[in-house]
Amino acid sequence: MKLHIIKHPLIEHKLTMMRDKNTNSKVFRELLDEIAMLMTYEVTRNWELEPVEIETPMEKMTGHTLKNTEITIIPILRAGLGLLNGVLKIIPKAHVGHIGLYRDSKTHEPVEYYCGLPKQMDAEAIVVDPMLATGGSSSAAITMLKKKGLKKITLMVLVAAPEGVELLNRVHPDVEIYTAALDRGMNENAYILPGLGDAGDRVFGTL
Repeated sequence: MKLHIIKHPLIEHKLTMMRDKNTNSKVFRELLDEIAMLMTYEVTRNWELEPVEIETPMEKMTGHTLKNTEITIIPILRAGLGLLNGVLKIIPKAHVGHIGLYRDSKTHEPVEYYCGLPKQMDAEAIVVDPMLATGGSSSAAITMLKKKGLKKITLMVLVAAPEGVELLNRVHPDVEIYTAALDRGMNENAYILPGLGDAGDRVFGTL
C-alpha cells in the first residue's frame, strides 16, 4: 500500500485546530496553508537529485539540484485551491494546472467540468485536495491526468478515509498517497469521520 501518513507535532496541532467546528474560515485557510507547506517537505523528500558544479565565494564545489525541475501542482477544484499557495511557497517555480470535479449529491460519483493543464507532460505532478473520502474524485482526476500524458503523479491530501485509500491503491497502484491523517471511515453521506466537515465550504466560508 503506497500510503504515507505524515506524523509531525506541528501538523497534528494545526489539524486539530482545523477539525474544531468553532474555527472560522480565516483561521481555517491560514492553517491549511501552513500544513500544506509542512507536508510538501515530506512529499518531495525522495525526489531525485543530480550533481552540479558551482563556485562559492570561497572555492569550487559539487552541489545537488533537482533532477527534474519541471513540477506541476494540480488542485482539484474547488477545495484543492486551499492547499495550492502553501505548496507554491515551497516550490515557487512550479507550474499550476486545474481540474474541476464535483460530487453528485445522489450517487456521490465525480462529474468533470474543467481541465486545464500546463504543457510539461514529463513533470513531477502533485495533485492536491484536502479530503480523500470515497476516492472517486481523486481517482477520476488521476485517470484524466494519465490520459493527458502525465506519468509521475503524487496525491497529497489533508485527511483520508480507508475507503478512499483502498480505491486509489486498487485503481492507481503506482500513485503515492500522502496524508496528515487516516480517519476511521465515512457516514451515509460520504463525509469523513471524525473528519473536519466540508473542506471547500470551510475554506471559502460558504457554510
